[in-house]
Amino acid sequence: MRPFPFLSFFRATPLALASLAWLAGCAVGPDYQRPNAPEQASFKQAEGWTSAAPADALSRGPWWELFGDPVLNQLAAQVQVSNQNVAAAVAAYAQARALVQVQRSTIFPAVTLSGGATRSGSGGNTIVNSNGTVSSGGRVANNFQASLGASWEPDVWGRLGRAVNGAGATASASAADLVTATLSAQGELVVNYLSLRQSDVQKALLSQSIAAYERALQVTQNRYAAAIVSKTDVLQAQTQLANSRADAAGLDRQREQFEHAIAVLLGQAPGNFSLAPLSLLAMQVNAPVVPEIPLGLPSTLLQRRPDIAAAERRVAVANEQIGIAKSAYYPSFTLNASTGSGASRVADLFSAPSSLWSLGLSTAQSVFNAGATSARVDAAQAAQAQAVARYRQTVLSAFQGVEDQLSASRVLAEQQLLRREAATSADQVEQQILNRYTSGTIAYTEVITAQITALSARRALAQATADRQTTAVALIQALGGGWGGLASMQTAP
Repeated sequence: MRPFPFLSFFRATPLALASLAWLAGCAVGPDYQRPNAPEQASFKQAEGWTSAAPADALSRGPWWELFGDPVLNQLAAQVQVSNQNVAAAVAAYAQARALVQVQRSTIFPAVTLSGGATRSGSGGNTIVNSNGTVSSGGRVANNFQASLGASWEPDVWGRLGRAVNGAGATASASAADLVTATLSAQGELVVNYLSLRQSDVQKALLSQSIAAYERALQVTQNRYAAAIVSKTDVLQAQTQLANSRADAAGLDRQREQFEHAIAVLLGQAPGNFSLAPLSLLAMQVNAPVVPEIPLGLPSTLLQRRPDIAAAERRVAVANEQIGIAKSAYYPSFTLNASTGSGASRVADLFSAPSSLWSLGLSTAQSVFNAGATSARVDAAQAAQAQAVARYRQTVLSAFQGVEDQLSASRVLAEQQLLRREAATSADQVEQQILNRYTSGTIAYTEVITAQITALSARRALAQATADRQTTAVALIQALGGGWGGLASMQTAP
């Protein structure tokens, strides 16, 4: 017996197969073209930015190393491995890749192998044999079957091919979503870490002021004991000291919340994670680093943003859906073939007399569905228009984000210089006021005012530095993950 007799059908009908092959090149629906998006040659908030080719494939690198903190480097590197949102995005990408393979499999023939065995009998009289045994007069028959079948749907109108292309674009969008989730988690961790260190700096400043307030309280109590000042001066000094200690307790609570957030971003239980506070000496030796923006950075680094890439890929998915919907206007074809055999004994199952085979070509065409096909095409076209609008809005929002962060970086740098000048002047005023109070020429209320002003100026300077750091993080994320390897880095104190 020929093992696959249905192959003769394909050899015997070359014209039919050639016709199907020719039709398979007649894919319906629009060919995909990347939609136009808003463009700008440069950013008005930074001079020297020029146009360049899209650079989504460029390496983003460990951008957090720009802040020069070894502890931060160690923590940020763990996000890609331990963060659960990133893990979910990794699984979603793996699922999307598997679905591409599912769609690709529909292009090829499906082959099935089946078999079975049955035993049947007919009723009859009961016979008592001479030896006393009982047997039935009915007949019993065995039947064994084995068959091999194949079916193939030629992709005549491009429906299957477009489904594969759409699944591939979905997988690409999922890959971009994975990069977005990773970049977001890393950025959130860096911001929380910098905020935690800012709490350490603020706590150190408060601790210095509390120590000074304690000395001032002691001086005031001594002067009160000597009947030089009134009880009011002592009460004012005590009030100021108590308020400062309360502010320090509030900073402790804030720092603990940042620590808990970092633990969750690293996939750890907050109770099992802790970061030691920075010592005053470490703060003095290692000043906070603010990455400086290279002026030669091209503006189209914006094209590296994974959310823009994902939005564009989803436009491609929507475009393929239009072709899939339009293919319903045309008939579908299916080739079916099978070969098999049946016998009463397994040994006879594959003998020629027991073989059976069948070949067939079927077609189906929707004649009337009350406009459902047209409605699906309209819906697919509307979905594609919606995807294009979202893509363009994503690009516009990206430009806005970069402009906002560039503007903030420039203004905060100016503010930091002014804050430093104000803090220096306030420290000098505080010392002069304390000296005048000790000599008995002014009231203690002036001391309190000077001390509060000096502490506020010092804390504002520290906050300005922290704001510049977090703005740098926001700019790096707005650019799609830093500018490492594209220009030389400089740092500002």
